[in-house]
Amino acid sequence: MILTICPNPSIDCTIELDSLNVGKLNKIDSKVETYSGKALNVAVGVARLGEQSFATGFMSEDHGRMFEHVLDKEGVKHGFIYNKGSARVNYKIIDKRSMLTEINDRGETVDRDKQLDLIKFVEKIAPESEIAVMSGSLPKGVSHEFYGEVLSVIPKHVKVIVDTEKNNMLSAIGSREIFMAKPNLRELESFAGETVVDLKDMVRAAYKYIDKGVQNVLVSLGADGAILTDGKESYFCKSASVAVNSTVGAGDSMVAAACVGLLKGVPMHELLKMSVAAGTASVTTSGTNLFYKDKYNEIYSKIFSQKM
Repeated sequence: MILTICPNPSIDCTIELDSLNVGKLNKIDSKVETYSGKALNVAVGVARLGEQSFATGFMSEDHGRMFEHVLDKEGVKHGFIYNKGSARVNYKIIDKRSMLTEINDRGETVDRDKQLDLIKFVEKIAPESEIAVMSGSLPKGVSHEFYGEVLSVIPKHVKVIVDTEKNNMLSAIGSREIFMAKPNLRELESFAGETVVDLKDMVRAAYKYIDKGVQNVLVSLGADGAILTDGKESYFCKSASVAVNSTVGAGDSMVAAACVGLLKGVPMHELLKMSVAAGTASVTTSGTNLFYKDKYNEIYSKIFSQKM
């Protein structure tokens, strides 16, 4: 089983318009609302690839049933720590040039008692898992140290994957052995403290994670594909050329496919290919909808990984 821990779920409102005119009237062409969150997306992606996932994290009392309904439809088991109030709403504004503007809410404050409840729940269920994923931002009232607190109660035999900002990542790394980090290019530069220009720069920057104890680093490069390195071997896989509808959720799709690849015991180059296929398939769907398996299979057959 793959356990996914989502500390800050959201209602994602994706708005498409002709162009975003700041300070002027903007008319919406279409609007889609989805109930998601980075680790919840991973759980759904795992299920769509035919493996079992279990989603947990904090959940709002006002909207929890809608989130659970979505997960039930996808065949994802779940158990949440409920918090008062409403879920945060994230706005994704996409214009005709596929330019994405994001406005992210922080949501309700989560008090310490609820935080301890989630730590205890993860400690209870984690031994049943082979892989655990913790990803995304933290709600108000929760310090970055919470990442380390949660991950420290997960048994050593469970492979842990982390996808989050620098301070949360550092907390995670300090708590236990991290099997994989999944930064995007902006997060990679922030963590490494340097600007990267080419693939060699990216691999060198990824080594900063490995120097701190992370075993593998999967760097998502958007339309350019992804890099995977363990500090000894490095691979690059270029994305297939596809029509882009929305890039939201592509990184989560990559993590989902990486989890499935790990369950199957595939080699590094194959795991990278699976991840890029899922991420690329995800951008072909509208809003924050994730990939579908038929599109994943189609793209998977067209791409390949190469050793660097």
